[in-house]
Amino acid sequence: MIGHRNEVIVMLKPNLLKAKMRQKEEVLVQVQEYIVKEDLKKIGKGKKYFIKTYGCQMNEHDTENIKAILEEMSFEETEKMEEADFILLNTCAIRENAHNKVFGYLGRIKHLKEEKPHILVGLCGCMAQEEVVVEELLKKYKWMDLVFGTHNIYNLPNLLNETISKKQLEVEVFSMEGNIIEGIPVKRDSQYKAWVNIMYGCDKFCTYCIVPYTRGKQRSRLKEDILKEVKDLVEKGYQEVTLLGQNVNAYGKDLKENYTMANLLEEVAQTGISRVRFVTSHPWDFTDSMIEIIQKYPNIMPYIHLPLQSGSNEILKKMGRRYTKEQYIELFLKLKEAIPDCSITTDIIVGFPNETKEDFEQTLEVVEKCQFDGAYTFIFSAREGTPAAKMEDCVSLEEKEVRLQRLNERINFYSKKANDQYLGKVVPVLLEKESEKGEGTFMGYTDTMKLVNVKAEKKDLGKIVSVEIESVKTWSMDGRIV
Repeated sequence: MIGHRNEVIVMLKPNLLKAKMRQKEEVLVQVQEYIVKEDLKKIGKGKKYFIKTYGCQMNEHDTENIKAILEEMSFEETEKMEEADFILLNTCAIRENAHNKVFGYLGRIKHLKEEKPHILVGLCGCMAQEEVVVEELLKKYKWMDLVFGTHNIYNLPNLLNETISKKQLEVEVFSMEGNIIEGIPVKRDSQYKAWVNIMYGCDKFCTYCIVPYTRGKQRSRLKEDILKEVKDLVEKGYQEVTLLGQNVNAYGKDLKENYTMANLLEEVAQTGISRVRFVTSHPWDFTDSMIEIIQKYPNIMPYIHLPLQSGSNEILKKMGRRYTKEQYIELFLKLKEAIPDCSITTDIIVGFPNETKEDFEQTLEVVEKCQFDGAYTFIFSAREGTPAAKMEDCVSLEEKEVRLQRLNERINFYSKKANDQYLGKVVPVLLEKESEKGEGTFMGYTDTMKLVNVKAEKKDLGKIVSVEIESVKTWSMDGRIV
């Protein structure tokens, strides 16, 4: 595809100051932006692509879009990087660990490119939206071929064409509030469950979070476009949809009509899809009307991911979370009362700058009170450009690691305790794919998002089956079809 490169051409680099701006520009819903010209539809003929995805469900769904675009250009997917003509890393910027993994992986790719100079190498996603990352790429990774961000996936055909024809590192990253691009194709990873974006971006600006800068402002898709996508999935036999957004509860706040997340949940449930899920929720926007709709419709799954982040009001204030631990617990108990069988998972950050021992103990107290079904727990990771990255911090890494270990011990204890309640019960499980255990074992999830391994036959794939739980572990269960 490419030969010797003489120089680096930067089309458009990210700009942190621009990414922070919110000028209340009108969001455009664009339906004609994605076009693959006829001469680009054969550009990948006889060539293979490999994508490695990091991060959240939004990134996973972006990868589904990218795969479909590449296949419209006649590329064929391979699961072996060594076979690929085009290697793309779809990246996450939420923590330093994700950064390090990507740069480590680029080191592996560099060795491969030295052996096979024709290979194209690209990087996209949230890391591409960060100034510091692109500067490092331009300084140390000039051997790469393409960098693009979260706002211009639709332009991939033209970017690839430019990269191939000019034999130069192409960078096109928009730092903007963002629009909504409809009509981008999708190659779904599953035949039975699907991600459906309902909104993009975030305006919460939690002090530790880079997402408002990498994903743009909060903007909702039109309900008509969302419902059409869900109805199409129902017609194709899909059993489950997960409504996606950085903060799904805020859906509709930017629209001119009085239409909320509760309204959307109800209309999606009324499509007849067997299962409806949604992630991620911010406690600030979780309304009573949402709870009523979840309670009303049995096809809205009794599973809620509700990030806590900290159990200390002082730390929550520094994080810019705009709720207190008391308000969080009140919401938690309200959900449990309205939907008794629901499982609730959470996110918790340990070691936010200057978190005291008392602050951490208060987090443990909330964990003891709520007894979450599970949690994603992390040591605070400073993201350049966010307010929290500038805060002085007197807590050592060693102390933060001790706190994380203590927290995880409690989380694991309550996760196992929650799973123990399922022993001997018969629960609905959507069988998704063959389990890693093999030997006729398949995996799927209960309505409450519990992972279950089941002895089954291939004809059962894609079906919601009744499973009796025979054994329980901390993170999964085993059962048999009844």
